[in-house]
Amino acid sequence: MPAPLRIAVLASGRGSNFAALLAARERSELPVEFVLVASDKADAPVLQFAQSAGVPTTVLDPRGYSDRRAYDVALFDRIGASKPDLLVLAGFMRIIDGEALKPWTGRMINIHPSLLPKYRGLHTHRRALKAGDLEHGASVHYVTAELDGGPVIAQTILPIEAGDNENTLAARLLPLEHQLLPAVVALLAAGRLALSEEGITFDNQPLRKPLRWKDGELVR
Repeated sequence: MPAPLRIAVLASGRGSNFAALLAARERSELPVEFVLVASDKADAPVLQFAQSAGVPTTVLDPRGYSDRRAYDVALFDRIGASKPDLLVLAGFMRIIDGEALKPWTGRMINIHPSLLPKYRGLHTHRRALKAGDLEHGASVHYVTAELDGGPVIAQTILPIEAGDNENTLAARLLPLEHQLLPAVVALLAAGRLALSEEGITFDNQPLRKPLRWKDGELVR
């Protein structure tokens, strides 16, 4: 039987997506081992949650470094020491230096609350509403030097309802994020996804458009 996929998680806040991953593992849906939760904020609730679950944690304060690259190199050195197979950004609220992340290309994913390539960056719910969009969603993508611009693996779509505001839209989307991210990680743990210079492959076939979360599973 293959060894569990070793995962390090980077988060800056409460860590609800990490909690979703942990819950999926406890339900025996994810053959993974969480080797580290890292954060840039010492008071991030995700750290206490990880510690209570027996997952090692580390904190590195950006204020102790001269620039972004120096910080990111130091952070990834710490992460690398835990020997993860996959890095999952789950609410990590920093832009990562392109040179620092190069060694992790194809081994780092992020979940972002929009239907990429729409609304990279912050305030995605507000921007979708302001644009008059009829639907919103979340995307899991490989991380590259381009902010929220890496190849998109999978998406979940949510209709925008009359009367939605920024808070209600975010609240309705979050449970879908908690389903999407573990489903993608399960595919990675099974070796069904890969990234090359030509793009993403799924079951050894080119993935021409993102997988979609539908009726409890990811489909082409």
